[in-house]
Amino acid sequence: MKVLFIGGTGNISTSVSNLAIAQGIDLYLLNRGKIDVEIPGVTTIQGDIYDVEQTKKALKDHSWDVVVNWIAFTPQHVQNDIELFAQKTKQYIFISSASAYQKPGNSFMITESTPLHNPYWQYSRDKIDCENELMDAYRQQGFPVTIVRPSHTYDKRIPVALGGWDEYTIIDRMKKGKKVIIHGDGTSLWTLTHSEDFAKAFVGLMGHPGAMGEAITITSDEAITWNHIYQTVADAAGAELNAVHISSEFIGKIAPEEKPGLLGDKAHCAVFDNSKIKKLVPGFQAEIPFREGIRRTLDWFEADPKRMDVNSETNKTMDRIIEAWESAHG
Repeated sequence: MKVLFIGGTGNISTSVSNLAIAQGIDLYLLNRGKIDVEIPGVTTIQGDIYDVEQTKKALKDHSWDVVVNWIAFTPQHVQNDIELFAQKTKQYIFISSASAYQKPGNSFMITESTPLHNPYWQYSRDKIDCENELMDAYRQQGFPVTIVRPSHTYDKRIPVALGGWDEYTIIDRMKKGKKVIIHGDGTSLWTLTHSEDFAKAFVGLMGHPGAMGEAITITSDEAITWNHIYQTVADAAGAELNAVHISSEFIGKIAPEEKPGLLGDKAHCAVFDNSKIKKLVPGFQAEIPFREGIRRTLDWFEADPKRMDVNSETNKTMDRIIEAWESAHG
């Protein structure tokens, strides 16, 4: 199977690329060559997918069994892809987001039939618009689309709501006994998925005829509270958790840049029915519990001091939110 990944070296896609190579897939990556990630066995085509004419030239001698765009975020991006790949691939996989599901939801369990509606986060609304463009192309032109909706998926990232992700800041605070913020009362349920687990399901969808015209969620089945998540991170760091619970609305008022990702995603319960992906990919089961996955993540950060970035601006933001909260509720 000949496959093109547009991107392919990011937080989620690196694990998928590695697994695809391990399974003997003939994998090509189209990217700008700006990310220092080596994936042995891939063929790299240098190009900018956002430059349609340049991409046409770079890919003119190729056709594909599967094309996956990991970096399409707006309707224009997918409109370009429909033009580029309508006659050049048997399957096009769009990476959407589980944040596109209705916020707040009407049901505790999220399925693929849960409405798509997010009034808080433009990123999610753009993903919804992309899905609509692609499904219209499927219905009207037979464009062979599959939509995949990941939720909070991590590997070499620290999956907390504030003060982490691609920094070491939250770990540094924990180790120094500083206060860290948990949004709300910390009791809402959240689902975290390790990228290696995600990869097993995703590779099973590539070239799958039953996935055509379908939207499919891929997550683990481990739904845990935010209190549990932060405690598990602290345990992995060998630190005591010194948590301050602050409402998402208050955080968004003091740090408006945090509001969309909280009110549009992490402030709500996210528990997923994965029966659809398990039916399409028999035997799929997420196997890396968060307590193990976060330990792997911290081992990766701590293997190289250059990765242990402590961002002073992130610290200032968290301190400012905590000071404002304690002043208002002293």
